[in-house]
Amino acid sequence: MNWQAAVESTVTGLGYELVDCERSPKGLLRVYIDRVANDPAGEYIVVEDCERVTRQLQHVLEVEGIAYERLEVSSPGLDRPLKTAAHYARFAGQEVEVTLVAAFKGRKKYKGLLEALGEGWRLVFNDGKVEQALDFSLGEVKEARLVPVVDFKGKRFQSQPANDAAGAQAEADETDGDRKQ
Repeated sequence: MNWQAAVESTVTGLGYELVDCERSPKGLLRVYIDRVANDPAGEYIVVEDCERVTRQLQHVLEVEGIAYERLEVSSPGLDRPLKTAAHYARFAGQEVEVTLVAAFKGRKKYKGLLEALGEGWRLVFNDGKVEQALDFSLGEVKEARLVPVVDFKGKRFQSQPANDAAGAQAEADETDGDRKQ
């Protein structure tokens, strides 16, 4: 079994998606994993997921006699790469950055909303003047990544607008009342 097949069968066997794997000439084996779409265990990869895959990969690689110096298992990150048609389908409707193999209208990089388009894909973007659409196939893409979205909805204290001082004071009074009880 070659190293790529060993990694893929191990990762998928543990119930994760193999996003990408790479091997450097200095013996580094880097593996990117993600949750399978609609996984009830959660939305994001956590440290425990990476530890679980690392332990299993260490055993499999040893048994298969696949040499490596260092093994790194991680999530694909907020700017997750899109490699397969399944990745594009999963993230349709989200903002992505696409780098084309060949320039189109003098540009290779485009950022916009990804849409499925029959056999291909469409990127809807604003060029600063008007909304436009770029239709493309996966063969025309050099690289595609999700545009990171950082959401602080869970943050308890948010800054109040200057003109909403009365609302902030009412909220503070409510909090003080809770402490006195």
